[in-house]
Formats: sequence, C-alpha cells, structure tokens
Amino acid sequence: MAFIHNLLLILGRRIGQVMFQNNALSGLFMLIGIFLNSWQMGILAVCGNMISTLTAYFSGYKHNDIKNGLYGFNGTLVGIAVGVFLQLSVGSLIMLIIASALSTWIAYFFSQQRLLPGFTAPFILAIWGMLGVCSWFIPDLLLVSDTVIDITQNINYFRAFCLGIGQVMFQENTVLTGLFFLIGILINSRKASLYTILGALLPIPLAILLEVDTTYLNAGLMGYNGVLCAIALGGTSWKSGIWAGCSVLLSTVLQILGMSLGITTLTAPFVISVWIIIMIQKVIRTQNN
Repeated sequence: MAFIHNLLLILGRRIGQVMFQNNALSGLFMLIGIFLNSWQMGILAVCGNMISTLTAYFSGYKHNDIKNGLYGFNGTLVGIAVGVFLQLSVGSLIMLIIASALSTWIAYFFSQQRLLPGFTAPFILAIWGMLGVCSWFIPDLLLVSDTVIDITQNINYFRAFCLGIGQVMFQENTVLTGLFFLIGILINSRKASLYTILGALLPIPLAILLEVDTTYLNAGLMGYNGVLCAIALGGTSWKSGIWAGCSVLLSTVLQILGMSLGITTLTAPFVISVWIIIMIQKVIRTQNN
C-alpha cells in the first residue's frame, strides 16, 4: 500500500505540473479528466510520464526535481500528443519512448541556464522533431484527420471556456475534462484557479474581434495557451495581473497567426509570449536600477 501511495503521489505531481500545480491530488483530478475524454489518451499520458521520469532517474538528475515532477510533465504531454498525431502501432510507441526521453534531456538543458525557463518548450521541440521525422521518413505513422469543419456553428461560450482549459492537454471531446482540470487547480490554489478562468475567457472576445472561425473557438483552440500564460505570470499584485493579461492576449494573436500559417503550434504561443513578457520585465527592472 505504501508503494502504491508513493507511486500515485509522484504520478499526480508530475501530471499536475503540466498546469504548474505541484500537488498530487490536483494531478490525479487532471488524469481523471483525461480518462473521461479518452481512456487511450489517459494510458498514453501515464506512459509518457513514466518514460520521461525514468529517463531522468537513469540520467542521474536531482532526486528532488524528479520527485516534484519537473521531468514528468513534458513527457505527459508527449504521450498524449502521440495519440493525437500518430496512428497507434508499435512504431508510434517507439516514437513515444524516443520523444519522451528527448523531452527530459531538453528539459535538463533548460534547467542548466538562467536566462529563460523551459516551461513546455521541451515537449514542443520533441513533438516538432517527431512530426518532422514522421513526415519525411515514415508518413504512414501520421494520423490523417477526416474531420469536416462546420463554419456555420454559433459560439458556445461555455464549451469554448471548458475546452479552452481541456485543450492544455489536447482534450476536446467533453466539457467535463476542462471542469476536472479546473477543480484540480482549485484544490491546490484559488489564485491559480482564478487566473485559469481569466486565461480561458480573455481570448474569446479577441478571437471574435479578429473574426476567428467559431469552430476553432468552440474547440477551445483559442484559450489553452492563455490558460497557461495566466497561471505562469499571475501573482497577487495588480501589476502581475496586467502582465498576465497582456501575455494571454499576445498568445492568442500568436495562436491565430500560427494556425493561419499552417503551423502545428502546440503550446508555443504560450512559451513565446511568456518569454517576451519576462524579457520586457527584465529590461524594465534594469532601467529602474
């Protein structure tokens, strides 16, 4: 029982860190949310999580960093992404192992520098690399989407809000997943839950103003980067709230631009926008000193 307890504790923390929550119960609620949407994605999330963590362990990385899930959350996203972009087969499982391990090594690289935090950049780079390899050498592994886009949809604000949270981990089929994610965040931090709500809601009017197809809004594709931006930068002061809001809006613009260029954006708009805000803050502090 002690072994199972410790396993769930570490697993929960590693999943919770996807949304900056170093709390095992938060992560377990998020995992339940994933399983509610897709049991296959739930299993892939756990597999990616375990592989990336074992990679960190056998690479000799710091025990406390491993325990706090800092090497597991990118692997969690990699595992889910494999189910989104690749057909499930032996080949795709091999790609999952390689990409999950790669995300851990990239995460370690980011941990060795102080200029900018890595966030989900290791996941992004690993998946972009995986998709590039598959496109060039093994295109049969790629999952061909047969979804027909209905551009006549009306905006469903509740669905856009919930899926904007759920899409942080590619979950788009049920609003329950987003709600479970929000509950998981609330368990750990009321402040973070309020910023989650801000990050999911703020992109909606901007997307409407920029005439984004309602299909993308209803699928939550405008909100998930904003959710991560708001949690990452949100603090207790009004200044941090303004910075978080600016980052959310910037990430929305970057998401729209990336989608219009046909780029698989993943969480790159979040990472880039927060990096930009961090660099601006550093410049301002330097000038004030």
